[in-house]
Amino acid sequence: MKKIVFISISAFLLTGTPLAAQTVDQVTVVHAGRLLDKPGSAPSGPSTVIIRNGKIVEVLSGYQPGPTGATLIDLKDKFVLPGLIDSHVHLDSDAGGDAALIESFTDSPARAAYRTAGNAKKTLMAGFTTVRNLGDGSGATLALRDAVAAGELPGPRIIDAGRSISTTSGHMDATLSVSEDLHGSIGQENLCDGVESCRQAVRKQIRRGVDVIKIATTGGVNSRIGSGLGRQIFDDEVKALVDTAHLYGKKVAVHAHSDDGINAALAVGADSIEHGTMLTDETIKLFKAAGAYYVPTLSTVNGYIERLAANPNAYPPDVLAKVKWRIGVTGKSLAKAYPAGVKIAFGTDAGVSKHGKNADEFELMVKYGMPASAAIQAATMNAATLLGVDKQVGSLEPGKAADLIAVAGDPIVDITTLKSVRFVMKDGRVFKAE
Repeated sequence: MKKIVFISISAFLLTGTPLAAQTVDQVTVVHAGRLLDKPGSAPSGPSTVIIRNGKIVEVLSGYQPGPTGATLIDLKDKFVLPGLIDSHVHLDSDAGGDAALIESFTDSPARAAYRTAGNAKKTLMAGFTTVRNLGDGSGATLALRDAVAAGELPGPRIIDAGRSISTTSGHMDATLSVSEDLHGSIGQENLCDGVESCRQAVRKQIRRGVDVIKIATTGGVNSRIGSGLGRQIFDDEVKALVDTAHLYGKKVAVHAHSDDGINAALAVGADSIEHGTMLTDETIKLFKAAGAYYVPTLSTVNGYIERLAANPNAYPPDVLAKVKWRIGVTGKSLAKAYPAGVKIAFGTDAGVSKHGKNADEFELMVKYGMPASAAIQAATMNAATLLGVDKQVGSLEPGKAADLIAVAGDPIVDITTLKSVRFVMKDGRVFKAE
């Protein structure tokens, strides 16, 4: 057998050599004290995971030695599980309220790119090895997606939506509350009005090379407009958006708070509803009939609470009223949806909440009715299926990417254990080891 050489992330940081270029018949053996290889099933006791060139080749009971010369990683005192998946992030964003508006005018594209890369690293170190980025006007995340895939920068696997689409004056209209004199300098190719316009808006994002399409059917909490959180798009426009995306083989994630906007999207085959703050019995029936996923994004409220604690005037009055409403109703829809059998995928809306604190979402999911085991499944197997990467990630099985994390306690007993990830491996490479 060839000599096995293990290159850690520290070596990459010192040498600057792309990670992808360092893989030469690498074999690693992981000894896990407890192993949750297939979330939704019971964890196993002492186990061995054998990895070759970034892929899992075997999962064995007990502590097995593995091939001669392989690198051994001792996690016998840890609980090991698949790398986590966040289905809703905004890696280019950190600020909120008035600060976010100012940032959009003062930051250069280069600054946005560095911030995006920094947030991606925070996310990876928190144990999230795959994310779906749902909205980025600068294109920084699209570029980072490719840099991470090429092994040039550390970060999670990224599924990117490019610019999010809405109608004029809808949630994605960046000219809201901005002086009309400046409208011409703000890109608006993501806005659509009427069937043909909406088809074209989707095609423009597909031309950029996006993986998924994000649309808005209702107003948003952070929309700088006083027209509320109800529906802001007609049936034929929603259908045109979804049908065009599906024509090109792209799934559709839908920002929607009110039931009328949620129902309109589900009726035409949307793949996921983000936020879904006002679910009704009718909406739950539509979810189940469509087989769509619900992504609750409960931890947005953590970001709101933190910003308001630091500055009570962080949000303009129209937005502040919606922020307070969102804080008050958080979790009510999940408490209806989960026991009714709606499919749930984990997502935080990080960027509204803090990057690197993605696991805070677990605590809220459990608080509002999900068993810890179900919340973990939502952030692994369910999210992988929603994102279309279930053949690559979401469980620890032969042939899948060696994305795994480890924690000191048992997250099925105490879900907050996932806030302190001690070990992170992505594609067979160690990025964190405490």
